[in-house]
Amino acid sequence: MIKPIDKAFTEEIIKRNLVAQADLEKSIAEVRNSPTESLYSHLLRYGFLTEQQALEALAAGLHIEAVDLKNTKIEQAVIDRVPVKFAWYYKFMPIRIENKTIILVCSSPLDVKIQDEIRVHLKLEPKIVLAKEKDILDAFKKYYGLAADTIDRILTKEPGTKTASESETKVWVEDLEKESEDASVTKLVNQIFLDAFQKRATDIHIEPYRDKVRLRYRIDGVLVDANLPSEAKHFLRPILSRIKIMANLSIEEKRLPQDGSAIVKTKDQDLDLRISTIPTPRGESIVVRILPTKVMMYSLGKLGLDARNLRIFRELLNKPHGIVLVTGPTGSGKTTSLYACLNEINSAELKIITIEDPIEYEMENITQIQVNAKVNFDFARGLRSVLRHDPDIIMVGEIRDFETAETAIRTALTGHLVFSTLHTNDAASGITRLIDMGVEPFLVASSVEAFIAQRLVRLICLQCKEEVGSPLLELKEEIAQALKIDNFDKIKIYRGRGCEHCNQTGYLGRTAIYEVLMMDETIRTAILEKGRSDDIKRTAMQHGMVTLRQDGWRKVIQGVTTPEEVMNVTVKEEYPDIVKNLAVKATQPSVAVFTNKSPASPGRPVTSEILAAKNEYDQRIYPRVLEKLNIRFQFMKKDPNDSNFLIADGVEHSSHTRDISAGGVTFGCGYVVPLGTILNVKIQLNEGERSIDCLARVCRVEEDAASGMFNIAVYYLDISSADRVKINQFAKLKLENK
Repeated sequence: MIKPIDKAFTEEIIKRNLVAQADLEKSIAEVRNSPTESLYSHLLRYGFLTEQQALEALAAGLHIEAVDLKNTKIEQAVIDRVPVKFAWYYKFMPIRIENKTIILVCSSPLDVKIQDEIRVHLKLEPKIVLAKEKDILDAFKKYYGLAADTIDRILTKEPGTKTASESETKVWVEDLEKESEDASVTKLVNQIFLDAFQKRATDIHIEPYRDKVRLRYRIDGVLVDANLPSEAKHFLRPILSRIKIMANLSIEEKRLPQDGSAIVKTKDQDLDLRISTIPTPRGESIVVRILPTKVMMYSLGKLGLDARNLRIFRELLNKPHGIVLVTGPTGSGKTTSLYACLNEINSAELKIITIEDPIEYEMENITQIQVNAKVNFDFARGLRSVLRHDPDIIMVGEIRDFETAETAIRTALTGHLVFSTLHTNDAASGITRLIDMGVEPFLVASSVEAFIAQRLVRLICLQCKEEVGSPLLELKEEIAQALKIDNFDKIKIYRGRGCEHCNQTGYLGRTAIYEVLMMDETIRTAILEKGRSDDIKRTAMQHGMVTLRQDGWRKVIQGVTTPEEVMNVTVKEEYPDIVKNLAVKATQPSVAVFTNKSPASPGRPVTSEILAAKNEYDQRIYPRVLEKLNIRFQFMKKDPNDSNFLIADGVEHSSHTRDISAGGVTFGCGYVVPLGTILNVKIQLNEGERSIDCLARVCRVEEDAASGMFNIAVYYLDISSADRVKINQFAKLKLENK
């Protein structure tokens, strides 16, 4: 006999003509004798309906409201009113309490018996509304916390666990066998790993503090909070013990750092976990890096290379010998670029050997070697051994010391093509880095074919991409100067608004920006003369080298990434004469030509009176308005040659204001800025106008729990009277219009 809910659902499907009659009749016959499966779940499982179609039809057939749970804000008082175990057991999400009625979101209607139990336990009348099951699970994680139901069951099952770890002064006695075999703790750890993988995280950070345990994921290079329930602090040691056992680490050793690895299976994907622990005053902090174990097939065309750089890369791969060095900080994608190069030239005719620490991805038809410090097997020793295996191409994971550098260079000079990495800020700095290690300049000049610097920037989400209406005038100027654009109308800047697809961040995925320094006679002469890295870079730019900043600006105007991403990973540059005197036909009449002078770079005079300026922001003597404006800032420090001057660190950051007054401003930042730090800030009040440019001092830093960012409050130090009046009038006008 067909269930009443299925009957109403069937009538609505027929009315909307959503499923073919034959398929519908067959589905009804299959679920008629099933005590558990409903017609709703059956049609979804076999793909006859999308979840949105099924939800709308079910809601209409039962005359129940369907809600968009992703855009529904739930008060904390509602969450506190409903125990986590109760909500999880019946698979509903409370969203609102109205008088004596509680609104509950479910993926399918609750039967009468369950509704009676809700009345008895909550002393409220339930009203059922419908939403997608995935949205309900996401809301549960967001408001109750990740694995909240598992943690609650452990607390209920083991009440003594909480009190055992509450006091930091008492010795915590571990039952190691119990911790390692406890199914609930195992499930909790598995839930963390699975959640991180589903959110595309590359790293999991578990950090202990005095009153909490913080769980964060690194997604697209940025750390985001995973919203672990506060009760998780009582299970830090069992969680760490479980992870250590998985990685075959000593669970008794808590005083020394440890490193290990483990392999776990998630659906059809095997994951390689690289686990590292360090001791802290409040317990061990642990980082788990997530790597896929399947063979990776990288392509140069997918790295973010433009046509010119792609051609240069392929020319380098066809070299019979020499060294190609990729430079950049940790996490800038150097190894991925090298893998893509090897994959491009991998063939049956070539013998390719890599020496890595660690081997991050498995590659077919390539001999990969893992260094092992415990048996004194390092890069230099491995490289010497590799030469006896008749390789054509060698990849050395990293050049860290003189011995490795010298061996790699001599290997290149004897007819091998060598790829490796260095930790430097740009391509030209790779030259001075090798010389600082002790390598003779003539060896660098004769063996290295190219230095390639790279950084990773986040991609704008294509689902919510939109054009920015009024970008900063100075930003347009810098982009036009860097790319030799003669008209501001050609410069269009985009951003991601934030949507369900990108988890409201506006970004999805990452790409690389590159700076390729090819060795020619001019560069080799400069190396032999032991020229400075900035002089070599300037020379290379005059010969056509595209810098990291310039490549980043190209991707900005192509709509690939945002200016904030480029400014966060590159340094503002002084361009050679060939670029700096470029005339620009600007749409604004106040702009004629560019100059080589940066407002803060050469040095900014300061007096004791400026540095002693009063904090007029916290005193609230000026009206303050909540307004989102573009702001750029640089960190300032005293000039070591003249204490009466402040100089900028060279990196310009971009953000948006939270509020502003004539006394100071608050803006968002992804990291903590120390109190008292002096910044050079540029604020654009109105489109088309010059920015307000002044020094400011950090007076307050507050964490924004909702966004995971920090609100940085600063007060002005040397703002002009005219600019202060302009901001004050701006704030008053905004308040009057609200």
